[in-house]
Amino acid sequence: MRLRNWIAVVVGVVLLAAAGTIGFLVNRSALKAADEVHLADSRALAVNNGTLVGRLQWLSAGELGEFLTGNPLHLGRDNAADRERLRVFAAKSDTFGYGALLLGLDGRVLTSSRPTGLPAAGHAGWKPLFTQLTGGAKAGFSSIMMVDGTYLEAVGVPVVVGGAPAAILVGLNSVATTQLQQYTVTLSSDVHQTAVVDSTGTIAATNRTRQLGTPIDPAIRRALAAEPAGGFVEYTTVAGTRMIAVTVGGLPGGWSYVRTQTKKSFDGAVHAKSQTLNLTLGAMMLIGALAMSVLGYRSQVQRRRADERFQALFQHAPDLVSVLGADGTIDYSSPSAAAVLGYPEGVLVGTSVFDLVHPDDQQHMRDNFARLLTHRDELLRLQCRVRSATGEYRWFEFTASNQMANTALHGIVINARDISENRAYQERLAHEAEHDSLTGLPNRRRMQDALGSSLREQPVAVLFVDLDGFKPINDAHGHEAGDDLLRQVASRLSACVREQDVLARVGGDEFVILMPGVIAPGDSEAMCLRIRDAVSAPFVVAGTPVRIGASVGVHLAAGSTDPDEALRAADHAMYAVKHSRGHPQAPGGRHRAED
Repeated sequence: MRLRNWIAVVVGVVLLAAAGTIGFLVNRSALKAADEVHLADSRALAVNNGTLVGRLQWLSAGELGEFLTGNPLHLGRDNAADRERLRVFAAKSDTFGYGALLLGLDGRVLTSSRPTGLPAAGHAGWKPLFTQLTGGAKAGFSSIMMVDGTYLEAVGVPVVVGGAPAAILVGLNSVATTQLQQYTVTLSSDVHQTAVVDSTGTIAATNRTRQLGTPIDPAIRRALAAEPAGGFVEYTTVAGTRMIAVTVGGLPGGWSYVRTQTKKSFDGAVHAKSQTLNLTLGAMMLIGALAMSVLGYRSQVQRRRADERFQALFQHAPDLVSVLGADGTIDYSSPSAAAVLGYPEGVLVGTSVFDLVHPDDQQHMRDNFARLLTHRDELLRLQCRVRSATGEYRWFEFTASNQMANTALHGIVINARDISENRAYQERLAHEAEHDSLTGLPNRRRMQDALGSSLREQPVAVLFVDLDGFKPINDAHGHEAGDDLLRQVASRLSACVREQDVLARVGGDEFVILMPGVIAPGDSEAMCLRIRDAVSAPFVVAGTPVRIGASVGVHLAAGSTDPDEALRAADHAMYAVKHSRGHPQAPGGRHRAED
């Protein structure tokens, strides 16, 4: 009897040991899968933010290029006309409000918008900018330079004359007030630090503003040097804290995006609960060696508690988790649907996921869903709009996995994350790249795209409008009054055009109107009359009534005409009208900086 009991105990211990080993392996596999998804999501978020950082850098360089397009420069040392153009440009720029300057190819200052507060010619921070430009880059970005207690970044583009660089146009911004710094502040968190570092490892933007201008941890610098594309870096601080950073390198100017946090906060509760489960399994195995009866009872209690912990974690997860059938029917929806989309728990079960997707995105999702069904264990990512309980559509990023062969799931597992704010930010950047910040009208780039597209299909009447008498008012009342007058003019011109016409601001006081399909001179003449009447009516600027006029040049461009040729013809026509009416071009050119 005793031998039989010992045999039962031994068999029970062996079975328990086998079950414990399997539990360890399953737990490790689940933890590994969770880590892989977590790492992939963290990397994707970092790449997305890094991409936005790169776009902001290129947008700042593009602002310098647009300035060169509309402002001929003399490039003489301390040229007064160049200095005034740079001053006006810096005063109006949201990016380079600190100042702008022209450098010779030897790095010496030719002209500057400000007399003091400039980085020294031999400052080491200039080196990355010159290295990039001499290597043939379209723009160069300096490392962070301190001048009079202010951290500065320089962005430079070549000034090309006769097909070769003749000088460098540089914009200076105070890193503490840039759009890049403002963006990183929106990513503020007590858990992690978001930072953008220059090519020397100096922090140029961060959600912890007191660390601006300080060096990033040497371990991160070494990792970026070894792997410029970026990745994950684990290191220990001087104080002994284990840290992890996700980096994205290769940004303009050799800059990098870095997001750091403690290893403990990065691993989160999943690792802690996994360790708890491992300890529990070990305790169960030890207890089983002493008494199988007690072990059976304790094992059931521990399993129930583990399930409760898992359910508690799952219910409070910020992402949506759903399991779909082969036809797209929702078989399971996590409780987070109530917090994220406003649907009560269980309401979505039995409905089709395609009914929640925006009509414009449904076919795209159906096509990807059908492709996923034919590939076992494939992971698919896509973005689409999902309807909330209030009827509002929000952007979500879907990560879908084919688990039809998994008997525990037998479906398509979808993890959905709300990315509406990121999408809105990207769309705002795209809009600002094609619209004038002062009037909200399409800018020169957008107008040229519209003109080229229209001329491929039909004739277009191109009207070039230049304001008469604007400069005296701008000089007398100041730039703010001049900006207000330009906004009023834009509003009146908008009221003149047809629904299908395009009204754009292409220069300081210059506007272009495109009238697709117009070939009769009478139609364009009627538009000219409306424009002159609208502009000639009195305006109120700074509380004072003022009057200006408008010179309108018209060119009727036939279909398939070169867009640049059509625009130049309208410009010349306007210039001829201005001369005939006694408004000759002012010395130094009539164009001013495009906003």
